[in-house]
Amino acid sequence: MRVLITGGAGYIGSTIASACLDAGHEVVIVDDFSQGRREFVTDRVAYAGDIADAALMDRIFSEHSIDIVVHCAAAIVVPESVARPLFYYENNVGKTLDLLAAMERRGVHRIVFSSSASLYGDPTDGQLAVTERSPIAPGSPYARTKYVMEMALSDAAHGSDLRAIALRYFNPIGADPRLRTGQQRPHPSHALGKMLDAWLERGTFTITGCDWNTPDGTGIRDYLHVWDLAMAHVRAIERFDVVTGSEPYRVINIGRGEGVSVRELAEAFQAATGEPLDIAEGPARPGDVLGAYAVVDTAHAELGWTATLTVADGIRDAIAWIPKRKELLGY
Repeated sequence: MRVLITGGAGYIGSTIASACLDAGHEVVIVDDFSQGRREFVTDRVAYAGDIADAALMDRIFSEHSIDIVVHCAAAIVVPESVARPLFYYENNVGKTLDLLAAMERRGVHRIVFSSSASLYGDPTDGQLAVTERSPIAPGSPYARTKYVMEMALSDAAHGSDLRAIALRYFNPIGADPRLRTGQQRPHPSHALGKMLDAWLERGTFTITGCDWNTPDGTGIRDYLHVWDLAMAHVRAIERFDVVTGSEPYRVINIGRGEGVSVRELAEAFQAATGEPLDIAEGPARPGDVLGAYAVVDTAHAELGWTATLTVADGIRDAIAWIPKRKELLGY
């Protein structure tokens, strides 16, 4: 299939593109390069620009017979969304609606949407495992933009020719195991990124939030290797028509299916490096949540997908990517 990947020069989008190419699909990239890297698309058909640019999108759709869109272009930093909510709504909602309008004009009716596990509310009954039917209670502007778009996609799919699969990502870590692409931000805001910074700089890693209702007081996450996440997209592309055959809008959790606390992640990191990590404790950040882990039965049954890489694999590949990231960022 010919796949248009929005945000395809970013961390996740570029890895999805690699997985698609490895599986024999053609890819076309559009990215505004505000966060993505041109180095990630040198061997790919790529357009520089904004998905809200109607003329650009019409040009892309006219120059390529796109079969399906994988929509990864979004702003994703939770604390930033608290400080800049209108920017997040404009970027994540407004521009996605512009993309959908371009797809409708050009008769492209398949989309795989990058959604988020941050839509799930903090569990009140101690049940940290969430299914696609678990209560929704997005706790940040970022999460609410994802929920708004899920509702818009559902409405559009039930009222037009559009069909959509929303993949609710849990917590991607690692890099392409072949080190073609990886985390491109200089100081990622997620836990593993902050651990890497602290380790490289011989600094301190601060656990933000240590009084959650969890066994060790720190937040729970479902850490998923980014390559496994990319392969879930390949399966969604290849099984799209089957998955949406009886229901035009589907939601599917994508995670490893196990909960790992931030403290446990720090222990795994120290085991991988063989070095102690200086750890401090601090308050939760704005928009932080206790967290959850995925029940992935739907992904297994509908996509035929199962995560095959471990948290240790993700830490290993993130560390292996460091020299490439330094070269990329020039430090």
